[in-house]
Amino acid sequence: MSQLQSRRLLLFLVNKSNRFHSTVSGNPPKAPIVSSASLLNNASNSKSTPIPPPIPVPNMGFEDDDHDPWRFLKFGLFASLAGAAITAGYATYAYSLEEVDEKTKALRQATNYAVENDAPGLEKFKALAYRTAMTVPAKSTELYLDLRKTLEEHVRGFTEPTSEKLLPDMHPLEAPHVFTLVLDLNETLVHSDWKRERGWRTFKRPGVEAFLEHLAQFYEIVVYSDQLQMYVDPIIERLDAKGCIRFRLSRSATRYQDGKHYRDLSKLNRDPKRIIYVSGHALESTLQPENALPVKAWKVDPEDTTLLDLIPFLEFVARQRPADIRPVLESYKGQDIPTEFIKRSKELQKLKSQKQQQPGRLWR
Repeated sequence: MSQLQSRRLLLFLVNKSNRFHSTVSGNPPKAPIVSSASLLNNASNSKSTPIPPPIPVPNMGFEDDDHDPWRFLKFGLFASLAGAAITAGYATYAYSLEEVDEKTKALRQATNYAVENDAPGLEKFKALAYRTAMTVPAKSTELYLDLRKTLEEHVRGFTEPTSEKLLPDMHPLEAPHVFTLVLDLNETLVHSDWKRERGWRTFKRPGVEAFLEHLAQFYEIVVYSDQLQMYVDPIIERLDAKGCIRFRLSRSATRYQDGKHYRDLSKLNRDPKRIIYVSGHALESTLQPENALPVKAWKVDPEDTTLLDLIPFLEFVARQRPADIRPVLESYKGQDIPTEFIKRSKELQKLKSQKQQQPGRLWR
């Protein structure tokens, strides 16, 4: 091996040995030795580190009930409020406002309990204690009655007709013999539907104008609808150009019950014996079905003649003036009235002709 190669090998071995050389010194510095007496003296002379106070834990509402002096009062107050709410709910469900007022009259008068002036002091104290104890339940009952009365009046404004008399008094000369003809609007006189290409449109039933014009001579005609007034008025104005309809009633005059708007004929300020209600949904839309005259609901049939076919029967009723129209309508129940009326008219004419052909008698 040449001398140059020997030097390179020696240099490589030296560098490799330095790479793995420990950095820890072979002679570490010695720590000074301190006696135990000096440690004790230093500990006694040094100040003690103060102990930090405990961190307060926030109260999350879980108080110790065993040390809560208001525990019984809170429980009693909660129980009283819960009992009052349950009692008020049951009274509202089971009794009317008048019944609750009558049943609680004695309770509310208990606050007026008093004794005579010459009564013993003990009796006066008992009377004072009794009045004080009954003040809270009596005032609570009065508050319940006031709140319930206000709430029922508010609800009644949406469910009851706007007035006890929806129509003004009839003229004294008409009252004895003029009947009231109440007509439904939708699917009885007109039909409204909606299509995407044209929107809403209203169609009048065939013969409706002739029907109104002819029967206005015999009846007081009233339109009674469950639609809003803003919908009813424009239709009536275009439908009744000659003013045959005397009065028009809309949704505000109906009674809201079981999710439906019913026509309450008892609020019309008219004799129920002289009211006829004509509708395509007569039996389902009035609270007085005995006054209903059902007709076929109209669905834009151009060949429909229902209103014109009904004219002879209604004119006959107006001329004959039965004492009570309800038994007359009951006799046609379940039948097509125009067809049945024609049949009965023919039978009546036949009976009259037979009586005329009988020979006259010279005595009774």
